[in-house]
Amino acid sequence: MRTNRPLRRLTIMIAMLLGFSLTLVACSPQGGRGAADPVVLNVGATAEPTGLDPATTTGAGTPFVLLYNVYETLVRIDEKGEIKPLLARSWSANSEGSVYTFKLEPNATFASGKPVDAAAVIASFGRTRDGENTTGVLKSQMSRIKDMRAVDNHTVEVTLSVPSQRWLYDITSTAGIIYDLSTGQDLNAQPAGSGPYIFSRHEVGSMVSLVRNQKYWGTGPRVEEVNFRYYADANAMVTAMLSSQLDIVSNLTVPQSVGQFSDTSRFKVLEGTSNGEVVLGFNHSNEALSNLKVRQAINHAIDRKALMDSAWGGKGTLIGSMVPPTDPWYEDLSNTYPYDPAKAKQLLEEAGYASGLTLRLRVPNLPYGPPIARIVAAQLREVGIEVSVDELEFSTWLEQVYKQHDYDMTVVAHVEPWDISSFANPEYYWRYNNQQFTELINKADAASTSKEQEATLKQAAKVLADDAAADWLFLLPNLVVTTTEISGVATNTTGLSFDLTHVATSR
Repeated sequence: MRTNRPLRRLTIMIAMLLGFSLTLVACSPQGGRGAADPVVLNVGATAEPTGLDPATTTGAGTPFVLLYNVYETLVRIDEKGEIKPLLARSWSANSEGSVYTFKLEPNATFASGKPVDAAAVIASFGRTRDGENTTGVLKSQMSRIKDMRAVDNHTVEVTLSVPSQRWLYDITSTAGIIYDLSTGQDLNAQPAGSGPYIFSRHEVGSMVSLVRNQKYWGTGPRVEEVNFRYYADANAMVTAMLSSQLDIVSNLTVPQSVGQFSDTSRFKVLEGTSNGEVVLGFNHSNEALSNLKVRQAINHAIDRKALMDSAWGGKGTLIGSMVPPTDPWYEDLSNTYPYDPAKAKQLLEEAGYASGLTLRLRVPNLPYGPPIARIVAAQLREVGIEVSVDELEFSTWLEQVYKQHDYDMTVVAHVEPWDISSFANPEYYWRYNNQQFTELINKADAASTSKEQEATLKQAAKVLADDAAADWLFLLPNLVVTTTEISGVATNTTGLSFDLTHVATSR
């Protein structure tokens, strides 16, 4: 019997806030406030939610705002990448890892006052697993569930179709959200959860506002309102922070501007790691890109260090495969295909493209997309690959690239935990299909020990790198700027949520 065994997993997006439950006195950048004024926290962000129902909405913008703040899970992942209790007070698994039993917090309630009981957990898991509009990734994660039963009102037993260590990681994120389905409301319009905040409003193109859940079952925040304010122009967000319109920049997406926050009497700059792998992704259904030598040529043609220096101010980490350094199965594979334009030209000739090759590079207009695309296009042009760059609104990218697979190459940061396994799904937008890799991922999932799991995942990462399944340009840094009064912000980010539960200020 395994009880509360800490597991590690690939750690998913750009900036999280964790901290200690300290008293908040003030946090509004709008000037002085009286003792009775509400505490308002303004957070600058870039990726706006494209929908408010995490089960049916793709993209990291939705869980960034709602996960752990409005919605909670049975277990959560902490800043060290370890699984900790949340709505479940404790849990255990049988020796095979195929039956999980969760003991729920008896006092946990939704914002509506309804209890978070075994029936609510089973209904929520069933909705995610069986929902007609559930995203493919979440449906795949929850498809492992074979059976669920309420042992009593506060105990849930989940039986999986196959043993899985990964499944417990999966339910720390959007797959494991427990929804208040008793309200009968449209969750895409009005999220309903058990978290310390309640969704207030979404002003499209501007902000998402959360207000304090006054009836929160746990130790809630002292912040009355949190406004996630969105900036299409990263420099505009920097200006807003400098002019005291923001309390926090959740992720500094113009690293070159970090020097503007050197006044330590006003600002704190935290620089850590994330699990946001910036991937030059290939559509493997494209005839040219299905050729290993073409993919190898592209990897050799791109100077990743120079790209990171130019596009991201030299901030970040070169990785070489779909594993960040915070995971125990990480190995530095960044030199698998060193920068070698001559070798790239040779491989293209051997692949039958000596006369040239034209590819479409379609990128989202997120801060890193266009500058990276321009550098990639220039470097590939030097070896005979002509690249047409198409910059898309993120919602358009999700529809045309992610869903419809209408692209040859793309650049996007993948921030989901254990996202290496995405390459084991041939229906995923990369359309990658490598049986050896898939078998290794499945073997790691069913591993009986963490040592076996780590060794197997190292093998899988090496296979992925050798096969040039993508070009892993670099790992995004976690660059967060706060005012000096703010405390409790994690240096590293290990999940999809920007968790504000315990944010504190001394102002």
